[in-house]
Amino acid sequence: MNGFDRFKLSPEILRGIRDLGFEEPSPIQIKCIPAILNGEDVIGQAQTGTGKTAAFGIPILEKIQTDKNTVQSIILAPTRELAIQVSEEIRSIGRPKRVRTLPIYGGQAISRQIKALQQGVHVVIGTPGRLLDHLRRGTLKTDQVQVVVLDEADEMLDMGFIDDIEEVMRFMPGSRQLLLFSATMPTLIRQLSQKYMRKAKFITVNRGEVTAPAITQIYYRVLESIKVESLCRILDSEEIELSIIFCRTKKGVDELTDSLQARGYLAGGLHGDLTQQQRDRVMNAFRQGEIELLVATDVAARGIDVGSVSHVVNYDIPQDVESYVHRIGRTGRAGRKGMALTLVTPREMKQLRQIEKETGARLELRELPTLEEVASKQQESWMAQIEETIQSDIDLTMMEDMVKQLTEKFSIEKVVAAAFHLAFFDRLSKNEETTYNFGETGAAPGMVRFFINIGRNADLGPQELSKAIAEQAGISMRQVGKINIYDRFSFVEIPKELAPFVYEALKQTKIKGSRINMEPARPRTRSS
Repeated sequence: MNGFDRFKLSPEILRGIRDLGFEEPSPIQIKCIPAILNGEDVIGQAQTGTGKTAAFGIPILEKIQTDKNTVQSIILAPTRELAIQVSEEIRSIGRPKRVRTLPIYGGQAISRQIKALQQGVHVVIGTPGRLLDHLRRGTLKTDQVQVVVLDEADEMLDMGFIDDIEEVMRFMPGSRQLLLFSATMPTLIRQLSQKYMRKAKFITVNRGEVTAPAITQIYYRVLESIKVESLCRILDSEEIELSIIFCRTKKGVDELTDSLQARGYLAGGLHGDLTQQQRDRVMNAFRQGEIELLVATDVAARGIDVGSVSHVVNYDIPQDVESYVHRIGRTGRAGRKGMALTLVTPREMKQLRQIEKETGARLELRELPTLEEVASKQQESWMAQIEETIQSDIDLTMMEDMVKQLTEKFSIEKVVAAAFHLAFFDRLSKNEETTYNFGETGAAPGMVRFFINIGRNADLGPQELSKAIAEQAGISMRQVGKINIYDRFSFVEIPKELAPFVYEALKQTKIKGSRINMEPARPRTRSS
């Protein structure tokens, strides 16, 4: 028996699996699904990208009794992004069975989450802190919970969630089934499993070597606050035929699609909330070239096979290396040249380095195109638009009268140049705004000087500080300027063009175990 039929799943869950484009179960799914369906506690040692979400999601969904309007499974995830990603995949598989899922995390209005819980949810996926908040308030009832999942347990421990996890577990029924998934098995996780699991079945799967297709892979350093503007510059400077732009969430797809359409790009969105009719309409428009930019989630993009995709853009960096490989494999088909562009914010440099490490490919860093570079690329397009307008049947009488009046005062060259400026440069010039003006910091010319709240008290030397900055911000140690280290604080100079990126990457992170605060230095500190 092939495929997912071997697990004797309900027709609704099998349909959900097929709708996602899954055909054959992955190794971890083959091992985990029967054990979980059998009610066993399971420890799964597997990297993200092995199919582990479906490995625990499918049997959980199979067990859900939709006639009961209660929470029957709780999944803990270390980050908001992972909680949303897991929720989307489980929701998609469970849609034919009408399973209701809810991601809950900090940063979202708790009143909205409380309302959703009151209306009835079967599966809750959340971060430890926000889950605890609901448990303490009594807004999340656990008396009917059958299965609890700790996803990416080692990451949760690295983030200091051990106490929160233990308190969450105290709210769970004693008879619940516990599933623990982790890439590594440090001592704390083994202790956790011994404390809360009953005769756990240990399952381990090696993903094997992951390789990326032989296409051009590039990344751009961007700030979150001007991410859309940065993307527009990149799109305007590239010769794009058809492109798939990947976002992490459905909301992200909708927002980016709206932003691109408002700026005049031929863009369409694709995600799991669309009906089949809507999905078909968007895909047909993409295949026929009526839209050039397809904005999609990973889940929605499964099964897309359009041979003429020239570019894949990771607007949001993928959560794992396998997703990255799947995404960029959408371009460079059938011997064509392909290009993968990844936008990386300061906090995502660590994920980028992990992708490079596991694929064995070093992505090429490119600086964002300047206005002049974009304008140079666009000149041919602008001239073609003007020629087309001249040769068309459009009545230009009123404009010709304006030209006649203006050329009585100015040369024809000045009039045309001003018209070009109004027509084409207005949208681009808005992108020139920067998010930071650090002012005078007492640095050398072309540099910005920063204050950091740790020094020799953290056993920190110039080499260690330079290395930490380079690793966190993804820059070369050679790009770090003058460093002064004192007993309880330090100063470091960073090139002006890199300063905003380094500032966002370093503030509120840790160096040598100490949480740091990084701020622009005041001019008077130059003599210190």
